[in-house]
Amino acid sequence: MNIMHPTLRRLDLNLLPVFDAIYRHRSVRKAADELAMSTSALSHALSRLRVTLNDPLFYREGHRMCPSVYATELAPSVASALKFLDEQLTPPPEFDPLSSTECLKIAITDFTAFCIFPALMHRLQCQAPGLRFELRYLPHSPALNELLAGEMDLALGFSAPEDIRHPELEEISWLEDDYVVISNARRAGLTLEEYLAARHLVVTPWNEERGVLDVQLEQMGCTRQIAIKTPSMLSAPFIVAESDLLMALPRFAAQKLIPALAIRLFELPFHIPSFEVKIYSHQRSGKRGATDWLKTVLHTLATEQALKR
Repeated sequence: MNIMHPTLRRLDLNLLPVFDAIYRHRSVRKAADELAMSTSALSHALSRLRVTLNDPLFYREGHRMCPSVYATELAPSVASALKFLDEQLTPPPEFDPLSSTECLKIAITDFTAFCIFPALMHRLQCQAPGLRFELRYLPHSPALNELLAGEMDLALGFSAPEDIRHPELEEISWLEDDYVVISNARRAGLTLEEYLAARHLVVTPWNEERGVLDVQLEQMGCTRQIAIKTPSMLSAPFIVAESDLLMALPRFAAQKLIPALAIRLFELPFHIPSFEVKIYSHQRSGKRGATDWLKTVLHTLATEQALKR
């Protein structure tokens, strides 16, 4: 059988701080004071360490404890290992939003960032002014692999009613929404026949071949004419306002855009299930304090948003 760490298994690791303290102070008394031990207990610990390592380690020269050649070689590695372990094993301080300058990496799409970050940043101006964010485009929803690997702290994604909840992801429902259609301001109405006869702009955040609307239309035995596919929602409404193209998008975004653009909003002329915008995190997040606090804020904001709708 391959026994792991054979040297460590026979060494009492509590003896390493004794070695380190004697090496630094060159004194049994000062080392004992630092470690809150009696001099006799520290001397006994040194004796055990000498036996284990088969080396005298220190010899007395007047009032000083002088290291042996082996102890001199060993000391930097012991000091480095103790420092590393102390840093790694020290519990992280409790998250303080007012003083924190942590940076959270969050996976987004244009729409999920548009939904959440205006309200979030308004709230955090006072509650967490130093908290920082690095937003990255969501490669797919719900970015499970990235959350598992610690590459992302949170992900803002979509969820349909039939989606299966992953056991290792925690989630907050931000809002439930449905799709509507926008067109230029000249259009007077929108029937299913007119919808199918028109040309369409489709936002595909993950460069997907077909969206949920196309799947639903196929089940109805219909297809639509797609003139433009784009991964970004930023330019899409401006293109629609200046053309005869139609664009289906979440109602939340459409209502925000109407005051800024010469567009009209129509109900989607066929049924499709609503969807949810959700905030996902992994149960073993490496920034637990910050993400837990932020999720509490997001949950409060989600409740406030629901009451406004």
